[in-house]
Amino acid sequence: MEKKDSKNTVFYISLVIIAVMAVWSVALNESFTAASNAAFAFLTTDFGWLYLVSMIVFLIFVVYVAFGKYGRIRLGGDDSRPEYKNLTWFGLLFGCGMGVGLVFWGVAEPLTHYLNPMGMEGGTPEAADFAMRSFFMHWGILPWANYAVIGLALAYFMFRKDKKGLISVILEPLIGERLAEGWLGKLVDILAVFATVAGVVTSLGLGTLQINAGFNYMFGLPTTLAVQIIIIAVVSVLYIGSAVSGIDKGIKIISDTNLYVAIGLMAVCFLVGPKIEILNSFINGIGQYIGEFIPDSLGIQAYGDNSWIGSWRIFYWAWFIAWAPFVGVFVARISKGRTIREFILGVVLVPALASCIWGSVFGSLGINLGEKGIMAAEELSEAVAAPEVGLFAVLSKYPLGFLLSLVAIISLCAFFITSANSGVYVLSMLTTKGDINPPNNKKILWGIIQSVMAVGLLMAGGLKPLQTISLAAAFPFIFIMFAACVAFIKALKGENMSAASKTEPSAGDDD
Repeated sequence: MEKKDSKNTVFYISLVIIAVMAVWSVALNESFTAASNAAFAFLTTDFGWLYLVSMIVFLIFVVYVAFGKYGRIRLGGDDSRPEYKNLTWFGLLFGCGMGVGLVFWGVAEPLTHYLNPMGMEGGTPEAADFAMRSFFMHWGILPWANYAVIGLALAYFMFRKDKKGLISVILEPLIGERLAEGWLGKLVDILAVFATVAGVVTSLGLGTLQINAGFNYMFGLPTTLAVQIIIIAVVSVLYIGSAVSGIDKGIKIISDTNLYVAIGLMAVCFLVGPKIEILNSFINGIGQYIGEFIPDSLGIQAYGDNSWIGSWRIFYWAWFIAWAPFVGVFVARISKGRTIREFILGVVLVPALASCIWGSVFGSLGINLGEKGIMAAEELSEAVAAPEVGLFAVLSKYPLGFLLSLVAIISLCAFFITSANSGVYVLSMLTTKGDINPPNNKKILWGIIQSVMAVGLLMAGGLKPLQTISLAAAFPFIFIMFAACVAFIKALKGENMSAASKTEPSAGDDD
């Protein structure tokens, strides 16, 4: 009986908290918006410096672990090997961690920075350089280092120490098994559940708005609540169905397919777009990103105006920290058998490089239209004001624009489904005492909860407040992740390094 109660505590408390938040956000949207904005404004104003420092700390931690003496330790037994081929692994972690966001912001964000850069005149070549550098910073190695902290530690404890798939188990070496399995551990897991629900629901809503905008732009389909509900219903069937079928079937198939679709879309956009400008933007952007990495990472004014930093960089860091439990748990689940060094190189460097390439291609498509005068400043401003439309407005100016927009919608839907079914899987793990193969009834329940909340928030016109309150609620995860770093190093010190050093690298041995 004790085991049953312990198993259901996180689940039931999480349901109550989410139900309260859902009712508050939908029925009393105005007060919910005011409360969420006030909480987030306080945190980003008074603790903006902490968000900046924490992301650098996470990067230093993963670099130290990857290239130190622990790098060859496997996430599993010394003779274990990866469950998934490298390409499948990359596709799964990329789709879970960044996919929807990159499609949504790939054109709109660089264009926004180009028109409204920090501390310089907009619409200039210098603004274009700033736009690419900023995009690389926001979607580069720092977000992925943040995800790797939770993912690496959890994979280690799950597969090498045979622990449950809960974030709370990461803290055991630091706070002891009793607290990790007691109230403190449950609090950590409940926070992880809430952050995951809020993050996935917000992405569902934003993805739905962009899919609707794409169909409206291309086919004249009205942008109405009824259409958006139909989109959510169709996508829900797909993502719940793929989650129920498991990682090895539905989730893997959709992820693999979408990886090829996304690569194809990006390649064709490069070929029909300003090729030299794209290549120059990528090379120059990488150079500026590396050269200005420390000033950009820690740049915040003591007395000046921090509005741009707060609304972009700090907002992003808060958002990625809020997503760390969700992405970290899923990445841990798919990473059994890899070495620590392989995990970090694969999770941090490969997706970061892919994100920068993506931003160079799609960002240059938009900026090129402004530099060449193909789109007037008013048109560019309209594309920025409605970022869900920006991608389609820009693609329409290039050869094969209609076809590319259609493929972009397909890719968006696939990323949308991959992110949502990953979220369903993680929520089911966290609310079944860390079962790495959770029951289907939990997956179906969480899938329905996510979809209903997305519909409710669209009806109330308030996706943004839920995203904002999730960022505020996830603030404690900064300290949880600091503790996870310390606990992980403490656990590694107990390893038999002579045995671990005999293991062979596994990168590519499964392809």
